[in-house]
Amino acid sequence: MDSFTCATGIRMPQILYGTAWKKADTEHLVATAIRHGFRGLDTACQPKHYEEAGVGTGIAAALAPGLTRDDLYLQTKFTPLSGQDPQRIPYDPAAPLHQQVAQSCEVSLQNLRTERLDCLVLHSPLPTARQTHEVWQAMEALVDAGKAGQLGISNCYQLRQLESLYNEARIKPAVLQNRFHADTRYDHDLRVYCRKRNIIYQSFWTLSANPHILSHRTVTALADKYQRNAAQILFRFLTQIGVVPLTGTRSGTHMRDDLAIFEFQLTDPELTRVTSLF
Repeated sequence: MDSFTCATGIRMPQILYGTAWKKADTEHLVATAIRHGFRGLDTACQPKHYEEAGVGTGIAAALAPGLTRDDLYLQTKFTPLSGQDPQRIPYDPAAPLHQQVAQSCEVSLQNLRTERLDCLVLHSPLPTARQTHEVWQAMEALVDAGKAGQLGISNCYQLRQLESLYNEARIKPAVLQNRFHADTRYDHDLRVYCRKRNIIYQSFWTLSANPHILSHRTVTALADKYQRNAAQILFRFLTQIGVVPLTGTRSGTHMRDDLAIFEFQLTDPELTRVTSLF
């Protein structure tokens, strides 16, 4: 699988397997994804939407001779209280923010059966910039301790928020993971900023939010030309412009299709035509 090299030197696969909303099927689906060839996994310490321990169990089941933890890119998230199920908070909700971050990270390390995370992502900005920076400093301490290789932020749709975080941070964000849809103009300004700052932009909700793109004649014509499906064309386009899409498919066939995007390459004029859709 092709990969990008982050500003930190960490290599990130150009497509990640997303583990949200898999519940009891998480272990099986993660193991299946790895066996098909996925080497990057995205999860979160958020029992409300993720079965993080199942991700760890699935990884353990899929490792075999010739494949070790070091071959995988593991990315999880610290989810603030506002994003947690009040009945299933994985850290002490009464603890100070820095302790919540540290406790969440320890739970993730145990769940994923690893001593380090390749990336720890802040699941969303906190209500105030001060709180966001306080959490970020706690995440920086985890990088210092060798428990996380790099840091990122998700669900950050205001350029000024990302600029503020970047300017204040001692350890700069290496990842921005956002929903990829028309309502935010596909984060055009944010993606430009990310390119300038060597931040890897990751997209989620990439297929389900964009049926109009998948059915557009520009995309369907390319699908015909390359004998691929529309989802493969969109995913390949994104990887070629420096975006890492997440796929959460439950289908083994679709997993193979998603990985097969690296078997072909769109030309520069074709990239320009698809770009005009966004």
